[in-house]
Amino acid sequence: MRLVVAMTGASGALYGVRFILRAVQLGAQVDFVISAAGELVARAELGFSPDPAEQPLAGWLDQGARRVRRLPATDCAADVASGSAAVNGMVVIPCSMGTLARIVAGTSQNLIERAADVTLKERRPLVLVPRETPLSRIHLRNLAAAAEAGAIVLPAMPSFYGGPRTVEELVDTVVDRAAAVFYGGAALRATWPAASGEAE
Repeated sequence: MRLVVAMTGASGALYGVRFILRAVQLGAQVDFVISAAGELVARAELGFSPDPAEQPLAGWLDQGARRVRRLPATDCAADVASGSAAVNGMVVIPCSMGTLARIVAGTSQNLIERAADVTLKERRPLVLVPRETPLSRIHLRNLAAAAEAGAIVLPAMPSFYGGPRTVEELVDTVVDRAAAVFYGGAALRATWPAASGEAE
């Protein structure tokens, strides 16, 4: 399984980091792209850059770091910008409303938007995980348009019925639903390793 994982400037950087950890745990090869705004938000919310080559993410990934390749958001010549790349799908987590609007419009101003455009045209799964509230009519129209274009809109709405005890466990209720698009029930049944940074 090869997945493109993108993080943008919406709040909720932890969702993106946890999804990368889950995807690698499930054996995926990850092409990771983060926007400039996503980098700023991640540093503000997490206190570090979500770079697979840097700590603490490199330590959490452990040997799995070899399966994560970071691509610059400005590199529209990257292979994932082409439909001929052997990619199984893409996740934008978290997905800002601005990014979602540009994906819907097909403007492809950076690698995230181009890779999403390619994912849609090749009829591969594109999972968009927006984290915004309240939603304006513009947001609602764009969300509907994204779904009509073939994207899977999976809002960052955690579930509580499993009795999550930590912020990470709460975040993982969304992360595992996103991973289940590609891995089915295996993603929901998998056990998180301690190395993933969970609270002990």
